[in-house]
Amino acid sequence: MASDKVLSMDEIAKHNTKEDCWVVLYGKAYDLTKFAKVHPGGAKLITDAAGMDATAIFDPIHPKDIMDKLLKPSLTMGVVDASTIKPEHVAKPPEAHKPKPKKKAVKADAAEEEVEEFKKPPLAAMLNSFDFESVAREVMEPQAWGYYSSGGDDEITLRDNHLAFQRITMRPRILVNVREIDMTTKILGVPASLPLYFTATALAKLAHQEGELAIVKAAKKAGVPYMLPTLSSYTLDEMLAARTPDQVVFSQLYVNPERSRSEEYVAKLEAAGVQALFVTVDAPQLGRREKDMRNKFTQQGSDVQGDDEDEGAVDRSQGATRAISSYIDPGLNWEDVPWLKSITKMKVLLKGVQCAEDAVMAFKSGLAGCVLSNHGGRQLDTCRPGIEVLPEVMEAVKAEGATKDNFAVFIDGGVRRGGDVFKAVALGAQAVGVGRP
Repeated sequence: MASDKVLSMDEIAKHNTKEDCWVVLYGKAYDLTKFAKVHPGGAKLITDAAGMDATAIFDPIHPKDIMDKLLKPSLTMGVVDASTIKPEHVAKPPEAHKPKPKKKAVKADAAEEEVEEFKKPPLAAMLNSFDFESVAREVMEPQAWGYYSSGGDDEITLRDNHLAFQRITMRPRILVNVREIDMTTKILGVPASLPLYFTATALAKLAHQEGELAIVKAAKKAGVPYMLPTLSSYTLDEMLAARTPDQVVFSQLYVNPERSRSEEYVAKLEAAGVQALFVTVDAPQLGRREKDMRNKFTQQGSDVQGDDEDEGAVDRSQGATRAISSYIDPGLNWEDVPWLKSITKMKVLLKGVQCAEDAVMAFKSGLAGCVLSNHGGRQLDTCRPGIEVLPEVMEAVKAEGATKDNFAVFIDGGVRRGGDVFKAVALGAQAVGVGRP
């Protein structure tokens, strides 16, 4: 097999053009000639590293097994002889990925002087999730911030996810003894300190080098479950290894067009003791996240119309859509539910349900539950927030015989305060998911 072949860097360096583009990642050589054209960050980021070792550029963002998720096995050209890698074989990061210079400012009554870089405030000064967002905007790289904060199209749903909670008012009752409050609960049978879990979000290393490993540890400390993401910055093995022996986690799944890969991944999750599988069903391909797309254009330098790729070869307006479609099956449908249930003993839920009819179908299909979610407003714009869909879903599934014991309903999107969690539970949700508010 080609993947077992040992290659020298001199041999790999011969494949150094956009028409014949081999790149070394984590000790393996891959033929990325076709993949470069659908890379979310643009072809130039790949072709600039043609014939070279690009591990140092990829590692801050991607997990070590990223190519195993994206590429067909035939595109793994072989293992690299590490002794043949010389300094000139190592790709340098592009300008967009280099550290920012210190900001300069001019005072009206003084010569130009250096201004201190933004400093994170102490954790105790962060009073709510909006405070964290304000700090993140200052400390994250523009490309990372654009990816994290972007929504689909006009971002109407992105904004409305939280506004919907504000439209729901409280009806307080008085003279109730609240001296001792117990918020503990169980989420799919897993103990939790409150009805909240950390939902799956992609590429946590964009925010911090510890990425998902830090989230695993934080979930344990907070006493809530964490839903491991498929599109993580760390490998599944690394995330699982970060758990404490008694820590229970869930996992999110994008179904791969090559079903055998999904079956292998699910088997690995089950063997590791993962308790539930949340299958994402609202992203057969990525939405148009224009803020994110604009950042990806700027990463390619000024000559995007020239050397980046052949004119007409790629529809740039699709952004990351084409790339993600290569490893998410756009043909997934209700007829695949029996297959999903057959490949695991874990509880299987659908993540991304947005109407009562589909919630009822999920219940009748024998699934363990669903998450009412519009993907954080990052997919189809002008969809309703999960909190607004919740009442109609609870009424519909109860009419079909669903109970909290045989069909769990969750919501995510727009949760910013404890009051939002309360409103969701009051309207019937078992818990809420929080990603990166």
